[in-house]
Amino acid sequence: MLILFVSILALSSLYGALMLLYAMGWQRQKEFFIPKNFEPKTKITVIVPARNEAENISRCIQSILSNHYPERLFDVIIVDDFSTDGTADLVKSFSQANVRCLSLKNEIGDLKLNSYKKKAIEIAIKYSRAELIVTTDADCVVPPFWLQTIAACYQQPQKPTMIVSPVCFSNQGNIVEVFQSLDFMTMQGITAAAHNMKLGNMSNGANLAFSRQAFYEVKGYKGIDHLASGDDLLLMNKLQQEFPNGIAYLKAKDAIVQTAPQPTWRAFLNQRIRWASKSGKYNDAKLTGILLVVYLFNVTLLGLFVGGFFQAFWWLLLLGLLSLKTALELLLLLPTAAFFGKLRELIFFPFLQPLHILYIVIAGVLGFFGSYKWKERRVK
Repeated sequence: MLILFVSILALSSLYGALMLLYAMGWQRQKEFFIPKNFEPKTKITVIVPARNEAENISRCIQSILSNHYPERLFDVIIVDDFSTDGTADLVKSFSQANVRCLSLKNEIGDLKLNSYKKKAIEIAIKYSRAELIVTTDADCVVPPFWLQTIAACYQQPQKPTMIVSPVCFSNQGNIVEVFQSLDFMTMQGITAAAHNMKLGNMSNGANLAFSRQAFYEVKGYKGIDHLASGDDLLLMNKLQQEFPNGIAYLKAKDAIVQTAPQPTWRAFLNQRIRWASKSGKYNDAKLTGILLVVYLFNVTLLGLFVGGFFQAFWWLLLLGLLSLKTALELLLLLPTAAFFGKLRELIFFPFLQPLHILYIVIAGVLGFFGSYKWKERRVK
């Protein structure tokens, strides 16, 4: 029992140290502002893969077109991924010359894939002639100075190969949406901190920019195209191997992309299983080790809850560790929530901790060993 107790304390100490490092990394990551003398020069292609997004695609395109960026310097390519709800017709209703709709069906025919999204982006890049590729999702809304902020970051003297930018969830105040918003905001804080502290880079395809030339230099998605997820993180790992100092994190309020949460717990879990399916595929020992510590810590907390039915001591230890976990995570979440304008959501944070632990454990197992359904497709 003593060995088990010491092991739990050691693992908890590792987790606590990690949270302190993340809190420090967030504070050290400087906020970026567009220089006063900035002159846009970069040609950009915004790529949006879309499958059955009739409810969202028009709003997404309009937000991109409303950007304060010279029209001659950017275009938008929507790739219709076998939609059955009229998504393509809505895209084609836009008369602007810099909006284009590609059909994935016309490009690949009946070819069966495990990652249609990677193929959609790859095809769009083939049609692009821009220097910088920017990706977002069809259920996203981008801010008015989004492209200008990304371009200003890209046009710095040390031009980055890839730019990772912030994303946040919208929510209407119901519990499933607030939970997702808090969980995702934590990941966003960790993403910014990890970049600064060299603790393993992370990214999100809803707000990602990379050099078109660099994409081809690393042979695009070759070698990772059989994996259902990872159009963002796994591509970033390839770019980082070739360009070790080429990844930049853009901590800027004008670059925050807003995306919609999943409407139900089932849809949310499927999304997180999809994200977790990338685990074990990273060519980054540091990130893999960190994810393992986080996962084992959450498994331990769940184990303590079960163990308490046999010996009350474990419940006392669980209570202490939960309190410590909450306090340390708030060191990161408080400034992160202030950045995203979501401080009021933190009221719910302590009460949602048990649910968060449970979902981490379940999504981790199913992401590694199971399959999931996404966009009406069953994925292994």
